[in-house]
Amino acid sequence: MSGLKLFHETTSGVSEVVPRLAEVEADVQGFVEAHMEMLLGVRFLASEYSTGPVHGGRIDSLGLDENGAPVIVEYKRGTDAGVINQGLFYLSWLMDHRAEFEHLVRDRLGTTAASQVLWSAPRVICVAGDFTRYDVHAVREYRRSIDLVRYRLFGTEHIGLETVASVTGGAKGFALASRRRVAGAPRHRRQDGTMAELAAAVDEALLGLGGGITRIQRKQYRAYQRLRNFACLCPPQQTKLLIYLKADPKSVDLVPGFTRDVTGLGHHGTGDLELQLRTHRDLERAQEYFRLSYAAA
Repeated sequence: MSGLKLFHETTSGVSEVVPRLAEVEADVQGFVEAHMEMLLGVRFLASEYSTGPVHGGRIDSLGLDENGAPVIVEYKRGTDAGVINQGLFYLSWLMDHRAEFEHLVRDRLGTTAASQVLWSAPRVICVAGDFTRYDVHAVREYRRSIDLVRYRLFGTEHIGLETVASVTGGAKGFALASRRRVAGAPRHRRQDGTMAELAAAVDEALLGLGGGITRIQRKQYRAYQRLRNFACLCPPQQTKLLIYLKADPKSVDLVPGFTRDVTGLGHHGTGDLELQLRTHRDLERAQEYFRLSYAAA
């Protein structure tokens, strides 16, 4: 995995844990499905889902991600040039059978989840032993959200996942910046403009944390994700921005008026650590929390 080496410490020194591929594709599929929410940020819905006699296929895994987007997961033991096209073929079927998918969501996750399916941002996640440079180039040419995830097994107890490429379908979000000033505008409108500029700066800071970051827009928030969400930015309020992070609130020193533990509390987006930003200085203070959450995802 990109030259990563894993070593196991023993009383006599260290020994390298040599990465390997699964014996059969089903081993990878079974492990990911059993831990899909932890590994991919996706709630598992169904395995080997039949697309009926016309399409004549079976979707390896169906799920719903943290933002309510439908997810198709396809697996390959090693390198397979057809995995992306296979996923897109099933995605086309899925978009033509929305009612059937929503019925599945309703059965597995309830009426509320079914009513909030985000059809503007369906995803395909391909989990395989490796990908070629042609695969990486190809996903950038599609107008779909596709994640290429390389796996490796280490020993008998560890699995590593590495995002090789992650492309979003390009859903539009709420306006983040309005830099022009209107002479004589009421004070509250000037404040709104300031918050919009601050939101644009937050957007730039989150995207600048590393590669493979995609943005998913919902009405109530914008999610920033690798495979899983690591930050959710709510639309600007009059005097502050609210950002929710996956960082553990217990691992940081909470500052009243700036950081808050919202574990178990209802809010838009995902994450248990709330940041309240009012100024660009607050944004500078928030950088360490951004990095912590990015690393946790």
